[in-house]
Amino acid sequence: MIRFLDLKLVNQRYNDVFKKSFDNFLNNGHYILGEQVIGFEKEFAAYCGTKHCIGVSNGLDALELIFEAYKTLGVLKANDEVIVPANTYIASVLSISNSGLRPVLVEPNINTFNIDPSLIEKAITSKTKAILGVHLYGRLYDVEQLEKIAINNNLVLIEDAAQAHGAATIDGRKAGNVSNAAAFSFYPTKNLGALADAGAVTTNDKALADVIFKMRHYGRASSYENDIKGRNCRLDEIQAAFLRIKLKHLKTDNIRRQGIARTYFELTKNEKIILPHCKILSQHVFHLFVIRSNKRDLLREYLYKNGVESIVHYPIPIHHQKAYQEFGSLKLPITEQIHNEVLSVPLNTGLNSEQVLKIVKLINSF
Repeated sequence: MIRFLDLKLVNQRYNDVFKKSFDNFLNNGHYILGEQVIGFEKEFAAYCGTKHCIGVSNGLDALELIFEAYKTLGVLKANDEVIVPANTYIASVLSISNSGLRPVLVEPNINTFNIDPSLIEKAITSKTKAILGVHLYGRLYDVEQLEKIAINNNLVLIEDAAQAHGAATIDGRKAGNVSNAAAFSFYPTKNLGALADAGAVTTNDKALADVIFKMRHYGRASSYENDIKGRNCRLDEIQAAFLRIKLKHLKTDNIRRQGIARTYFELTKNEKIILPHCKILSQHVFHLFVIRSNKRDLLREYLYKNGVESIVHYPIPIHHQKAYQEFGSLKLPITEQIHNEVLSVPLNTGLNSEQVLKIVKLINSF
């Protein structure tokens, strides 16, 4: 069986250096917000091209901290509307509603899976104060168009970059540096994955960064001075140490992912299969390789019977989730079509060329 993702295999090459790093961490005796977190924040900010990086506990907390910090700064207030793609993972929408804001679901472009810029302005009202763009599956959203819409309508632009570590625009700007602030997840399955939950915020806004630095750590300005009502959502020191090791290999890993994607694009020949739309590989880091078929469930069963595991990202759209019953009456046909047709096939650095060719052969024979 070719597993969809074998994390043990993916991380195996780091075994020795991880063990050494853990021993250093253990013997250091400083386990919370120490030199590893500080080092990772500097290195990841430099990687993204931003002035600030704040390590936090996970991607959802990263998004919520951005919204809460903007509320603290008076940029946002309770019940303001935030535009968000309707087909994203639920964490994007949870971050908005958990922060006392109102999500406004907008349909994606069926070819890119990202929010359709042509539909955003139609959704803007006097209550709209922000756009949460999502680089879904590792492909950048339409950076130029979303920036233009945000500027023209005086909106805050925020990136959910949880799946897009290293994706870049034609002019070289990376995910995490194409908005006012960005949230990253380092969940173990990500292109840059920790060995547990972890996340970060990147921004060029010093005032925002200062608030988030305090907010992630009880709102503390110093040991026993609390300037704001904060939370406890710090990046673990040991996870920061592991991330620093893996960050050095992220560029090479993304190139490997793009190479596998290129093989899928060049060799897949099946009229029943719709490949993801991608003109420029460098703008997509292929956290997931997501194909479409109106016979998706049969295709998934066929692949499994022939030794290939695949996954549906995601089977139930947000407006059909019990958690968001208030959106149940929305008509979102593009979103529903995507959720009914998408299938993620294996694409990760643990695959070898023989396995990739086997997957292509099976897809072509379906």
